[in-house]
Amino acid sequence: MVRGERILLLALVLLVGLLSVLPMARLLMEALAPRGVPDLSVVARVWNSPATWRATTNTLWVAAGGTVAAVLLGALFALLIGLTDVRRKGLLVFAFMLPLMIPAQITAISWLQLFGPGSALLNALGLAPPPGTRNPLHSAGGIMLLLGIEHSALVFLALRAGLRSIPADLVEAARATGAGPLRSFLTVVLPLAGPSLLAGAALAFVSAVGNFGVPALLGIPAGYPVLTTLVYRRLSGLGPTAIPEAAVISILIALIAFVGVALQAWASRRTDVRVAGGASRPLDLPLGPWRGSAEAFLWAVVVMILVLPLFALVATSLVPAYGIPLSAATATLAHYAHVLFVHPATTRAFRNSLLLAGSAALILVALSVLIAYLSVWRRSLVARTLDLLSDLPYAVPGLVLSIAAILLFIRPLPLLGISLYNTMWIILFAYLARFLSLALRPMAAGFLSLDRSLEEAAQMCGAGLWRRLGTVVVPLVAPLAVAGGLLVFLTALNELTVSVLLWTSGRETLGVVIYSLEEGGGTVLAAAVSVVAVGVIASLMLLATLLARRLPAGTLPWQA
Repeated sequence: MVRGERILLLALVLLVGLLSVLPMARLLMEALAPRGVPDLSVVARVWNSPATWRATTNTLWVAAGGTVAAVLLGALFALLIGLTDVRRKGLLVFAFMLPLMIPAQITAISWLQLFGPGSALLNALGLAPPPGTRNPLHSAGGIMLLLGIEHSALVFLALRAGLRSIPADLVEAARATGAGPLRSFLTVVLPLAGPSLLAGAALAFVSAVGNFGVPALLGIPAGYPVLTTLVYRRLSGLGPTAIPEAAVISILIALIAFVGVALQAWASRRTDVRVAGGASRPLDLPLGPWRGSAEAFLWAVVVMILVLPLFALVATSLVPAYGIPLSAATATLAHYAHVLFVHPATTRAFRNSLLLAGSAALILVALSVLIAYLSVWRRSLVARTLDLLSDLPYAVPGLVLSIAAILLFIRPLPLLGISLYNTMWIILFAYLARFLSLALRPMAAGFLSLDRSLEEAAQMCGAGLWRRLGTVVVPLVAPLAVAGGLLVFLTALNELTVSVLLWTSGRETLGVVIYSLEEGGGTVLAAAVSVVAVGVIASLMLLATLLARRLPAGTLPWQA
């Protein structure tokens, strides 16, 4: 390794250590040694609190229920799209993935507007419940339902990847020996896809444990606390022990998530389903006369989980006040004009979110190019270790990372005397730590599929490291960089779980404003902001889809 690469690698070690390792280490220190010396009194107080165990029980219950719902829905979609000859697969996958890209708080608001007694859509149709009726989603069952819908795409992605690796020859061999379609599925397809299904279930469980938007909007009004909302309430109440107690609860959230992943890994190791040679060609089983019914079922699910809630959201944003039926006489665009041009908090939030998401995307794309180059093409062991460490902040719930960032920057930086606390910089730091893995995964996969002969030729001609990066590597990976940047931008634009504890007045983000408007009774304004946000997300997803022809297969999660 030449001197330039060693300097670059050292700089990357420091950056990844700051983003991935230091926040988690600081969180552990605050929980176990809040004053710099070992002290388990805070741990004991949190451990012995009935509120902690009530929230823990509720968290496990809704996460388990949401995971079951996600597995049922995601597996059905993956099996029908991944195994059969249904048509319009690309459009179906795009529509099914959209709820995952829509922020949790927007999902919750749209469903609340669909079933509540003040629903503009139901009132317009004459189907609204009587005034004063409790919204059925304000319950554990409502939280499970929305967690299942939001995370079903994770199960779909994991299972679809497993189904692609199953050789069609095995299914055909089973059919040739007399096995029917159901027996072939139960004895060949399901065992081979089992580990992928378990991986998807683990992802759904971990995401449900760390979700804040859905339990906050549905659970807090119902008096149903979970661990993420308990952390939010503890920090909102301040007090001398608020931060150490929040750190302890955050570690408990991380431990529950870790146990879920560990159980999935243990179950996967107990079954060896490797297939020699891999998939010769993908499965594409003909449904025959049942294809129309299968397609009707898939589109009906899309209408239920995506179209109807969004219609309810749009209807609410168009009425003068919440509870008024939508009609030609009552429809108005005044709320859109207000949130886009008049209301100072929302205009600031749009500006702040665009700045933060754009900055995070640009910085993380640059970092991911450098790390992937050194780990994949230069085969540096240290760079491969950095690749693995980048997953750490993404593996823990976003609220845990927020607490870690607060602890890390609540005091002025050593030597510099500058404090990042109560500034936008702390939100940007949290975004960089949280979404580094999101930018790096497609970049590393892309480097594996690219031919490095041009870079080797440039090196043989005497081109230095930075000249090779600028003239050869960056042009080659430019499509990957755009795709990775869009993924980071989409995820960060309306993010709530990380920024809900980090924002301050004047530094609001879109996710925070939407949540605050809904919580404060500004339902129609929250709906208007949400509709604009969904429009931006869908437009960027379509833009990324147009670029997909120049990307390796699977770079975008919603590629068919």
